[in-house]
This record gives sequence, structure tokens and C-alpha cells, in this order.
Amino acid sequence: MFTGVIEEAGTVVSVEEAGGGRRLGVEAQMAADGLAVGESIAVAGACMTVVSSDKDSFAFEISAESLRRTTLGGFETGAEVNLERSLKFGDRLGGHLVSGHIDGVGRLASSRPEGGSSLLSFEVPAAIAGLMVEKGSVAVDGVSLTCFACGEDSFEVAVIPHTLEVTTLGGLRAGDAVNIETDIIGRYVAKLAGPALKISS
Repeated sequence: MFTGVIEEAGTVVSVEEAGGGRRLGVEAQMAADGLAVGESIAVAGACMTVVSSDKDSFAFEISAESLRRTTLGGFETGAEVNLERSLKFGDRLGGHLVSGHIDGVGRLASSRPEGGSSLLSFEVPAAIAGLMVEKGSVAVDGVSLTCFACGEDSFEVAVIPHTLEVTTLGGLRAGDAVNIETDIIGRYVAKLAGPALKISS
């Protein structure tokens, strides 16, 4: 479990094919701080397991399913990725409950300034948009944000300068793909209420 509060942006330093999946190496300060093999880390919002670590970097393996569902298969050396270690009991929950289980991929449609912040508009599959509610929580590449202007296949978020500076969101350009995770509570509500809504309609 994660919070969507990014600890740092790491740099992809190696990409290898691994039996139908991929193995990526990421250079990050958190590796120097000590990472245990088997530890969970959210990489661009996707929950991954550390398979090796040294003082400069760590590696994780991406399954074929994760390659299909996320943007991780498109990363090349030099790419920056948002990183967050898993939540410990007793930690402050600064963002919202994030599982690291990506619902799908969205794309940045546009970005425009508003006051001191930036309004980012994303296009998403209708199935993902259907799980979003006005002023609800969403994780974009692992960053906890509040969504609004929720349409049938789109939504917007307002991002402050600090978040743009310390995460990869500041480098997004129109058309760039991002990992989207909707609010976990909304997923379960939709699952439980779905049959009843079909009957009533």
C-alpha cells in the first residue's frame, strides 16, 4: 500500500528482456538508504518488487501482464520515474490509499497555467473514467491528485509548482502516456453496486 506522495524521481539505467517480461535497473537515492530484496516499491505508480539492490541502484522485474497494463514497457535508459516505498503502519497518510495496481493507461491531452498551478487534462478509457467522481482521488504515475471536470473519457487535475518540480509530471508533453489508478474505494463500490444498478435500470 502506498500514499501517492512521491519520495524521489529515479533514473532508469538498464533495460533487459527477461523471459517474456523485462528487468529494469533504476538509480535512486533510496537505494543508498537501503532497500531489501522482496520490498515493494511503486515505480511510476505501479507496485513492483525489488529483486536486487546495491548502494546506487535497484532492479525489478516486470511481468507480461504489467507490460500490457502500464507504461513500464516503454521506458528506456535515461527515463525518469516516480518512486515511493510502501507505507508502514504508523506513517502519516499524506495523499490517499494507493494500491499500486494500475487500472490502465491515459494520455495527457493538454496543459495550461492557472494562477500559480497548472491544469492538466487527461484522456482515459471510458471504463476508467466511469470510476472517477468529482473531487475524488486519482493517482497519475503514482502521484496522488484530486480529479475534477470528470467526463466520459477525460478528467482534469490541478498541480502545484512543487509537485511539478519533484515528480515527472512537470516533464509531460501532450500525447505522453501515464499510468492511472482510480480510488480503491470507488472500485469496490462500483463492483458491489453494479449488479443492483443493472437490476434497477
